[in-house]
Amino acid sequence: MFALTPRLTLRPGWLEDAPALSRAIGHETVVGRLARAPWPYALGDAETFLSLPRGATEPRFVIIAREQEHRLIGGIGLHRADNGDHELGYWLTPDTWGRGYATEAGRAVIDIARHALPLTRVTAYHHADNPASGHVLRKLGFVETGRSRRYALARDAMVESVEFALDLDADDAHEGAAMPIAA
Repeated sequence: MFALTPRLTLRPGWLEDAPALSRAIGHETVVGRLARAPWPYALGDAETFLSLPRGATEPRFVIIAREQEHRLIGGIGLHRADNGDHELGYWLTPDTWGRGYATEAGRAVIDIARHALPLTRVTAYHHADNPASGHVLRKLGFVETGRSRRYALARDAMVESVEFALDLDADDAHEGAAMPIAA
């Protein structure tokens, strides 16, 4: 599955993306905001991640900025959480923060979840010390549902987290036309 937005291409990551992936994510400020990424993040970690199997309802994409010489700038996807929910996760390399890329990519993945997958609800969370991620989730229509403590591998600690949910069947949850997607 692929998705195009005005500035981005979302596509599956390929093993040959491992060097670009490890460069893009290999910042302590990025990995420290994720749950399952190790620190330091090495080329082998990228290769392992790109080799992981995906379920039919678990799209996982690298984010390519077409306006930046088709550079890999992040990752986004849905995965099945331990509780059975489909959870949205995303990250961007630091020099792209604040440009709206996370929201743009998030809208495309939500469109995929809404129109191409048999999903009615998506959850997400962010570490409480990363309020910018909460801002992205709210712009995507997610509603805060609570707080919890979650283990963060890179920090090797439990981290205060803010939980969110998005009802994909809600009439007011979707504005405008769906993004072009291809399976």
